Amino acid sequence: MLLAVLVILLAVALAAFTYLRLERSGPRGWIPLALRAVAWAALGLLLLNLSCPAPGVPKRPLVLLDASLSLGAAGGRWLEARDSARRWGDVRTFGDERSQGDTLPSRGRSLLEPALAAAAAGDRPVIVVTDGEIEDARDLPSELLTRAGVRLFPRRATPDLALTGVDGPERVTAGDSISLDLEVEGLAGAAADSVRIEVVSGSTTVATRRIRLHEAASGRTRLTFLSSAVGAGDHLLRVRLAGASDGEPRTDSRLYLVTIVPNPGVVLVATPADWDSRFLYRTLKDVARLPVRGYVRLDGNRWRSMADLSTVSPQQVRQAARGADLLILKGASAGLGEGSTARGVWRWASGEDGPAPVPGDWYLTGSDNSPIAGAFLGLPVDSFPPAMQLTPTEPAAGDWVGLTAQLGRRGAARPALLGREEGRVRRVTTLADGIWRWAFRGGSSEQSYRAMVAATASWLLGGADSAIGPARPVRRIAQQGRPVVFEWAGSGGPTPTPITLTGPDGPRPDTLRFDGAGRARLWLPAGWYRYRFTGGAGGSVAVEEYSDELLPRPVSLQARSARAQRPVGRTVARDWLWLFGLCITALTGEWFARRRLGLR
Repeated sequence: MLLAVLVILLAVALAAFTYLRLERSGPRGWIPLALRAVAWAALGLLLLNLSCPAPGVPKRPLVLLDASLSLGAAGGRWLEARDSARRWGDVRTFGDERSQGDTLPSRGRSLLEPALAAAAAGDRPVIVVTDGEIEDARDLPSELLTRAGVRLFPRRATPDLALTGVDGPERVTAGDSISLDLEVEGLAGAAADSVRIEVVSGSTTVATRRIRLHEAASGRTRLTFLSSAVGAGDHLLRVRLAGASDGEPRTDSRLYLVTIVPNPGVVLVATPADWDSRFLYRTLKDVARLPVRGYVRLDGNRWRSMADLSTVSPQQVRQAARGADLLILKGASAGLGEGSTARGVWRWASGEDGPAPVPGDWYLTGSDNSPIAGAFLGLPVDSFPPAMQLTPTEPAAGDWVGLTAQLGRRGAARPALLGREEGRVRRVTTLADGIWRWAFRGGSSEQSYRAMVAATASWLLGGADSAIGPARPVRRIAQQGRPVVFEWAGSGGPTPTPITLTGPDGPRPDTLRFDGAGRARLWLPAGWYRYRFTGGAGGSVAVEEYSDELLPRPVSLQARSARAQRPVGRTVARDWLWLFGLCITALTGEWFARRRLGLR
């Protein structure tokens, strides 16, 4: 404002100096003098292009539309929410990490924070349109919520019986039973005394069971049937609520993908039997999701199954050991591992070859620099019961040490558990005897024992598997709206990997592009897919119609109005067309006035 006043005063001063001092026009020059002052003042303002604040024009709101499956579930109000969002502003959908572009609610999650943070970076009003069932509502920063308005379209309550849980082994040895843990829940007041569950392979029902429901129409059961009912190979089984007729049919059926293999995935061979092999076998049965077989030599050269002590032939033991994914050798059984194709070998040395074990109270301590260090994190391992003897062995170059031992808590620490990777085979050697005491004692020592067995088996099975290929699915069954996630399993760093998926619509070529964590995601429609890599290795994955988003959840986001923000703008002199007109009019008037005075 001050600069504009100075421009006007300078224009008046220059015009007065011109007419009163240079041209000495006297009283007759007041009219052209005033016109020249007006013209020069307008011209000066235009040349400097001065600006000043002005009320801004309100911008069209950005509407974040919840495109998760919950809005399209039974009782959902997707059409109403979508049409309202289009009237209120420019629509962007949210729900998961996929880019927007949905025309139907297909997202398997309800994540608002990423979309809200991106929208808040602009200067447009933000409106969130949702049913309120937001997964990350508690993590939303308050400063983001205050800038956005929330308009709710909560779903209407619809009674529904849902098969919410199906859990079982991914691989089963031929001839074994398949046991499925099932869970049924009644939602929104659904009532039933019992429900019949069927397991269907193709068009054949292979198992059925009626489960009695308790209070709130919920119940759990275990359904067991023989693997011979489906045969060898990969099988996609459909577990469903028979005769259910409720509001949401997509929650009545779940998929279960199982592979029937001729050999077990984990084989433990112990000769002779001892407490370490007994506790190790029992723990492996609990923590491993692969079929586990245990064989022990008793009565001279007679072999028995650790499951029921039935007699087995040496040929059966050798065949199982050669076909195992993870082979565990306890005692004098190293020769049984010859010709094995296992990608993980875990040997428990007891002095059968090499140095003789040293008896005593060997107290163990977890190492911080090993793949299994997480099993001992925060636990007082050195206070657990000691091992009874230790086979002295020095680690070779490239070995990692998972446990160290001290005799009577004194002297130098010696390796008690070693690991190494040799090409495609991973190997672990346990040098201490008597670690079964951890599991026998119970409490934190038992949990640490279970964690050690699980972590070691997981690392051993993490080696390259030529039958699976350079990548393997983290989970072979994905819910609708969720990606099928592959993790890198090849040698070296992850590289883009071509893959061909054959599903309901025929072959589909694609490329796995791995992130920094070595994982790649594929978004697939519901169905069963067989995948193959360039080298011929592959497997099966499936996407089911069920999703946790279809189950009603508490409304975690409340309706609210956005904090009012008055748009503020600025206007500049060159935007004022009247100022151009004033300048031209004043110059024209001055010319006429000067001509009337006889001036040029």
